[in-house]
Amino acid sequence: MKITNTPLAGCFVLEPQVFGDARGSFMESYNEQKFPAKVHFVQDNQSISQKGVLRGLHFQKGEHAQAKLVRVIRGEVLDVAVDIRPDSETFGQHFSIILNAENNKQLFVPRGFAHGFAVLEDNTIFAYKCDNFYHKEAESGIIYNDPDIAIDWMLDDDEIMLSDKDKLLPNLKMLSL
Repeated sequence: MKITNTPLAGCFVLEPQVFGDARGSFMESYNEQKFPAKVHFVQDNQSISQKGVLRGLHFQKGEHAQAKLVRVIRGEVLDVAVDIRPDSETFGQHFSIILNAENNKQLFVPRGFAHGFAVLEDNTIFAYKCDNFYHKEAESGIIYNDPDIAIDWMLDDDEIMLSDKDKLLPNLKMLSL
């Protein structure tokens, strides 16, 4: 497995080795012994979305914060991690990457980051592991179009579909972290 650091400390890209032959292919998508971060994943989640769906930017606060290992099983997304660690040198900066079923790349998003993704193909299956359980009272987020973060979501404004909850998220400046 190839591991590439991003400009955001603790956030990295994983590229599993894929073995293929006439029968199809095989890859090891996760191995705790080889994983470069000391993380114990406790929950797996999966969504199926259509092109234009934007989920995020989400995070959980305090003791319920989550690290995530995200990947695409079918389709394609623009995946985004935003550093919201107040004492970080890269606070408010983001990293984005295309994840799809062809490149098999995964992104590790550590605790202290907001996360979101924009779906670029219909019927995309997005899967992720979390190192802490979902806790509704701890959920929070940042509006996807925060001008200070300035993410290019690779979608036109009229294509973007948000949940009602995500439409009401505040800018990063408005949060007390």
